[in-house]
Amino acid sequence: MGRKLLTEHINVEGIDTLEVYRKHGGYRSVEKALKTMTPDEVVEEVKKSGLRGRGGAGFPTGMKWSFLAKPEGVPRYLVCNADESEPGTFKDRQLMSKLPHLLIEGMITGSYALGANTSYIYIRGELLYVLRILEKAIAEAYAAGFLGKNILGSGYDLDLFVHPGGGAYICGEETALLESLEGKRGNPRNKPPFPAVQGLYARPTVVNNVESIAAVPVIVNEGGDEYAKIGVGRSTGTKLISACGHLNKPGIYEIELGLPVEEFIYSDEYCGGIWKGRELKAVVAGGSSVPILPKELILKTAAGENRLMTYESLSDGGFVTGTMLGSGGFIAMDETTCIVRNTWNFSRFYHHESCGQCSPCREGTGWMEKVLHRLEHGHGHMEDIDLLVSVAKQIEGNTICPLGEAAAWPVAAAVRHFRHEFEWHVTHAKEAAQPGAVYRANGVLV
Repeated sequence: MGRKLLTEHINVEGIDTLEVYRKHGGYRSVEKALKTMTPDEVVEEVKKSGLRGRGGAGFPTGMKWSFLAKPEGVPRYLVCNADESEPGTFKDRQLMSKLPHLLIEGMITGSYALGANTSYIYIRGELLYVLRILEKAIAEAYAAGFLGKNILGSGYDLDLFVHPGGGAYICGEETALLESLEGKRGNPRNKPPFPAVQGLYARPTVVNNVESIAAVPVIVNEGGDEYAKIGVGRSTGTKLISACGHLNKPGIYEIELGLPVEEFIYSDEYCGGIWKGRELKAVVAGGSSVPILPKELILKTAAGENRLMTYESLSDGGFVTGTMLGSGGFIAMDETTCIVRNTWNFSRFYHHESCGQCSPCREGTGWMEKVLHRLEHGHGHMEDIDLLVSVAKQIEGNTICPLGEAAAWPVAAAVRHFRHEFEWHVTHAKEAAQPGAVYRANGVLV
């Protein structure tokens, strides 16, 4: 296996406590940054590392930090987006529950770099057990002088708070998260202004995902140039992958970016192949909001090159033949998977989680769910298939936040790559409506 930058000590007994975490090099980046570096130098190291946002968008973290407005006498904030709610993604909760001090260390070092004296961890409402772990670790950090006034005698002050959300998927969008953090309904904001200019309480704010912030101590300790040596091209460092579905060894894997997808799925070091000796049918590579790809396109690009676990390789071919790395929610589906049923299930989720603020999303997600329900339950028509594509197109690019795209892309991709299955649900409506029925080229699997 490749290098483990975040999870090297994750199974050490007691690593969730300050004492054990310190014995394994914990809080070195805080000491280094506050005693030997200026805030701008920390930002520069993050920029040199090439670290890209690990929450899904993949935007360069150091560049995002450099956009932060710094008006004189105005407070700034760092907010950690721990509202992990993308179906298929479950890596951040493990980081927080097993290595809470790693996230806290990243928050301190990152807050110092950004000139923030108050920072927040916004955690998914269902993860109350993780919230308690974080609060205990934060109390330890305060007692040890890593939080509070005059940290390590540096003159730098920082208060850190954990705030539980209400369990709304939409609050994973950064401006909806900020609205919720302010005590309002979690509706996304129109942009501009962007959070870097007017974020939390209309003050300059940076919002980063858990995994992104957890990488900051490694970058500061080892140096941005060293971090950038890991990976391929603009996909630097390591990435946590939540592997689930029909795999022999589902779980959370830290991989070096650039690992071939085929090796990740089939090697004994990682997922160990498809369970029960079945055939791989399709993969959703980056959480439910990214386009699904059939086996032949997830293992190789349309040009016949090996598909790699990188931002660039997975997106090769655009949405015609490619997908996205996204949040790393890697869902493998074997030959027993009904693509229509799976797509309907995703659509139910996005219809339920739409905030309803934008008409295309509010109405369009409902229409997609209804049409897919019709097809899945044997009441569909051939024109329904093109209707799905039409509705998806009318949602995409016409909403305030990316939830519209998150709902539209999976539907459009499923029709694009598995249209024959959708047609079979119309021409063989009775068989398709049977519980557990699955289209296969050689007949029906029930």
